[in-house]
Amino acid sequence: MSEKPKTVAEDKSAKPLDETMNEVTAAARPAEKPPAKPKAAKLAAKPVEDVREAVPVAPVPAPAPAPVISHSGVPAGPMRPMTPPRAMAKAEIFVAGDFVVYPTHGVGKVERIATEEIAGHTLELIHITFDENRMTLRVPTNKARTAGLRKLASRKQFDDVLAVLKGRARIKRTMWSRRAQEYEAKINSGDPAAIAEVVRDLHRNAGQPDQSFSERQIYESALDRLAAEYGALEQVDKPTAIERLIAHLKSE
Repeated sequence: MSEKPKTVAEDKSAKPLDETMNEVTAAARPAEKPPAKPKAAKLAAKPVEDVREAVPVAPVPAPAPAPVISHSGVPAGPMRPMTPPRAMAKAEIFVAGDFVVYPTHGVGKVERIATEEIAGHTLELIHITFDENRMTLRVPTNKARTAGLRKLASRKQFDDVLAVLKGRARIKRTMWSRRAQEYEAKINSGDPAAIAEVVRDLHRNAGQPDQSFSERQIYESALDRLAAEYGALEQVDKPTAIERLIAHLKSE
């Protein structure tokens, strides 16, 4: 038998007619767009004022420089440039034939004194020859004293120099580079007593440690400078003067 179709009233699962019509009508209408959200207004960025109070800051003191310590552990003083101490010579009158001492060149001989014109200026010049170096030096007479130009030391003065040679060596406990500068300054000072100190401090007797190369150079330079003046004073050649000075060093 054929099944009898159910009516709407009999079909309990069927929706009411009104609801079904509403769904059909809603499906037929176009979907409404959601309302557009209002665009957020761009706010102009305002500068932010710094309302913090300015607090004065005390300057930070610079750290103190570390002290320079010598190799002996004693704080060393500030390093100063080593310049040859050139003592002003006493006012002297030089004549041709005089033996003189110029601080940085040693013993020379006055060849002549003449007036010459240099760069539009008239100057009286002392011509000094150094035979060993084959050099001629011209020194204005008005600058001779400040340049340290002097005559040979007297015999009495050289007796004091020989007493310095026989004294006890005084070696400072400083670095060799600094001592070498001091020795060079004494040699270039032209003072025979200061040069004798260099010879005394660097001389080595038998049984003592040998000199280094640089010590030997400074020692020979000081001995050569001292022997030149001693030889001119005693009227002997330089090798003889060196022998006498070394013999004096070894004597007791």
